[in-house]
Amino acid sequence: MTAQLGITGEGEIIMKVLLVNGSPNKKGCTYTALCEVERELNKQDIETEIFYIGKKPIRGCTACGKCAEKGKCVFDDDVVNVALDKADKSDGFVFGSPVHYAGPSGFIKSFLDRCFFSGSDVFTYKPGAAIVSCRRGGATAAFEQINKYFSINNMPIVSSQYWNMVHGNTPEEVLQDVEGMQIMRTLGRNMAWLLKSVAAGKKAGISLPENEERVWTNFIR
Repeated sequence: MTAQLGITGEGEIIMKVLLVNGSPNKKGCTYTALCEVERELNKQDIETEIFYIGKKPIRGCTACGKCAEKGKCVFDDDVVNVALDKADKSDGFVFGSPVHYAGPSGFIKSFLDRCFFSGSDVFTYKPGAAIVSCRRGGATAAFEQINKYFSINNMPIVSSQYWNMVHGNTPEEVLQDVEGMQIMRTLGRNMAWLLKSVAAGKKAGISLPENEERVWTNFIR
């Protein structure tokens, strides 16, 4: 299911980044930060889409295992499978969330749990980045939690000049976070650079790493 970099009739490689807005506020602080990343990606000729996961309830993963049989999450009444279809056609990802109780929003936590459990192959070896928005504190803890999804799934993690966070209680205040906005732009440039490097490597014949057969170790005997 893993998508390949798109190529036009003229041989030009088309790359796309899916930016996921995990805030219940469609055009709030998280969206403001994502837009700054998006603008920089577009300047670097990277296609983008901001995907809003919405306000409707998103089920948590029930560990039913049916996704292994069906190839998608068995619960088809929310946005998870829609997002996985988009992810399959994307080359990189930015997941954004507000900070709730020093962690990501409940919406995006349930969303990511099910996306990565039922559709991890559409993310593997594709660059991922997390961004968080907070009024004051808890940003580093939320940021670290989202990064865990990448680091368990063979995904290069895209960083910036500082941790990927903005501060403010309103979109207008976020825009006043001059350093935070610069961090978002640097993140966009770094994502574009890595995607172009991956494309150049593929063109040069560099293949993805060969994985060993997965070993599972239980520590209780």
